[in-house]
Amino acid sequence: MKRLLAVLCLGLLPIGAGAEVSDRGALIASVTDQHILPRYAALAETGAALAETAEAHCGADDPALRAAWGLAFDAWIGVSHLRFGPSETDNRAFALAFWPDSRGKTPKALRAMILKGDESVLTPEGFAIQSIAVQGYYAMEYLLYDPEIATLGSEAFRCDLVRAMAGQIAAVTRAIEADWRASYAETLRRAGAEDNAVYRTEEEGVQELFKALGTGLQVTADMRLQRPLGSFERPRPNRAEARLSGRSVRHVILSAEALDELAGMLSAGSPSLAAQFHEGFDYVRAASVALDDPVLATVSDPAKRLNIETIQAVLDDLREIAAVELGSHLGVVAGFNALDGD
Repeated sequence: MKRLLAVLCLGLLPIGAGAEVSDRGALIASVTDQHILPRYAALAETGAALAETAEAHCGADDPALRAAWGLAFDAWIGVSHLRFGPSETDNRAFALAFWPDSRGKTPKALRAMILKGDESVLTPEGFAIQSIAVQGYYAMEYLLYDPEIATLGSEAFRCDLVRAMAGQIAAVTRAIEADWRASYAETLRRAGAEDNAVYRTEEEGVQELFKALGTGLQVTADMRLQRPLGSFERPRPNRAEARLSGRSVRHVILSAEALDELAGMLSAGSPSLAAQFHEGFDYVRAASVALDDPVLATVSDPAKRLNIETIQAVLDDLREIAAVELGSHLGVVAGFNALDGD
């Protein structure tokens, strides 16, 4: 049914499985150099800019701070599907993005930290060992946009906490990019080399990139959209991602842009497959903008939630295209992904 819905919405027809990609090594190098490395460079650059901005602008409602945080968060969404390698070392991805927070640990931990006012946690060393619930982009969202937390306790402590949080984001993003540049990019490019203990074959390297596409599609369909959708009888608009700052739909759009780029690169040698992905992601972007609903509040409106469900259905259809047709093109199978604990 969802496949049919995508065909009706997009004017697309299923394509048959084509020949496998001819040069896996070149494909891996292309994705590494043109998709992964530039995006992690942007992540590190915006993290550093956020820390620098926070030194001079630490007030919750300061437009310069909010703008720097927004750009840094944008860069994270652009790499959030790449859940392998340096981003997974020492739980770095979770330190940057503890979400979904189904038990509300972040606001609870922030309240306790602010009310306690222990300045020892504000040093780089002290903050780095704090719970991941008080680290990263989502925790900073509370400091900048939550009416209670943004005014809780001492203004001076909150200011220093913003700086500590921004400094930690800068440190973690810098470490991820440094590891990619120093060694992991070469490890991925050299998939199949005799001394490569991580990717013993080129197929394993391609499989990693293929899984990243599946991870991104799964997060957007099952978490960014399904969590607030809930059920027809019980919608959950308060579960929308980054609702406080009004970024819920923005994240759907940014993810679609990043995944469109990756899917197009993985479809090298099959223009029809690349076009199918591009038109699908184009629909997701355009339909998301047309919602005119930045926080997915219309999930509670029976007449309007269908628009959100349709976006989700198209994403599910893209998952099917990836699993079957792209998998055949790449000569890999859709196994476990990062969200399954593999």
